[in-house]
Amino acid sequence: MFVYFASMEGDSSRVREKEVDDAEGIKDGNENNNNKKKRKQKKKKKRRSSSLVRFGCLRMESDENGGVDMEVEFPGERNDPTHLVIMVNGIIGSAQNWRYAAKQFLKKYPEDVIVHCSERNSSMLTFDGVNVMGDRLAEEVKYVISRHPSVQKISFVGHSLGGLVARYAIARLYAQDLTRELSQTNGDCGTDHLGDSCPENKFKGKIAGLEPINFITFASPHLGSRWHKQIPLLCGSHALEKVAARTSWLLGRTGKHLFLTDGKEGKPPLLLQMVSDCEDLKFMSALQSFRRRVAYANASFDHIVGWSTSSLRRRNELPKIKHLPRGDKYPHVVNVETAKTATLDEVPSEAKVNGQEKINMEEEMIRGLTKVSWERVDVYFKGSRQRLLAHSTIQVKNYWVNSDGADVVEHMIDNFLL
Repeated sequence: MFVYFASMEGDSSRVREKEVDDAEGIKDGNENNNNKKKRKQKKKKKRRSSSLVRFGCLRMESDENGGVDMEVEFPGERNDPTHLVIMVNGIIGSAQNWRYAAKQFLKKYPEDVIVHCSERNSSMLTFDGVNVMGDRLAEEVKYVISRHPSVQKISFVGHSLGGLVARYAIARLYAQDLTRELSQTNGDCGTDHLGDSCPENKFKGKIAGLEPINFITFASPHLGSRWHKQIPLLCGSHALEKVAARTSWLLGRTGKHLFLTDGKEGKPPLLLQMVSDCEDLKFMSALQSFRRRVAYANASFDHIVGWSTSSLRRRNELPKIKHLPRGDKYPHVVNVETAKTATLDEVPSEAKVNGQEKINMEEEMIRGLTKVSWERVDVYFKGSRQRLLAHSTIQVKNYWVNSDGADVVEHMIDNFLL
């Protein structure tokens, strides 16, 4: 049972609502065995009060941009979470897509994290292109940080297209100090638009001045959608894939980016640019700054994003599905590969296409992105009634429709670095 409270004081565009789950309390887990033994020697009344469940309020706050901040508040106590988790939706998505996962985060780490479900790129705005969406997300992140001065660490979780948008946004925020505007105003050491800081580079290796910890993607098309079987819905048909590439403009600039048809005037497509550091945007340096990078991928039944592009593997590197075991705690997580960085010996040379030396863009993207280590988690919804909705089920987009993905979300949270 959820009880909702709404406050309309002040600006009507800022609405606060509280949810109290009467069935689920958030316990203080800091007791150890020695403390328990000592409590047994205390008075019965005091012992009884110390064993009561500690309840917290799940506070949700919507800003004027539509983004949703979620954190836990304990009555009579001040809670200053230090870890900001940014959750990014996919194409034609919204902040609501991550609602279930955000709540699970707060149940697991009630005192440590604040979760922001991004809404700056929702619905039809997801057709504006990865770069435009990435710029919007970067501005949104800066605004969220300004509202929560206690945060010291930052992590990103992106679903589908949201993973690419997050990769662009962190490049925009890399080595950037949010206090630079004040410094410029006061005549101190200035910074440029991309956040190149003072000579001591004190913010190098940070994202918007915060320590980057986890960068996690769910079913994200890191290699684009142009290649053979990268969109399972097309059944591997080269003819259908060519038609899809030629009609990519139907999805606006985003479609051109996903199908790598946006390269003009000698410039490579955006997704190819995003696998190396450019002069103005340090895509790989930003990605490398995170302590861990994780790619969750559907091994089958995902009709939108293929296994290869979402797991950052070549097709001949994909494990055999029938050999993937199932666990009891996470029944749909069938394979976990620890972080591994590709070596030069493992990376094949550029391919020849049509008898001419030409860059194989898919191979170049794999080579670039695997210069940093990735954990890979393969998900398989075989036997699930929701398997045909695997692309949404992997993130539990809607609990009533995609509940079988709950163990995948639990796996992400249990392995999350604080």
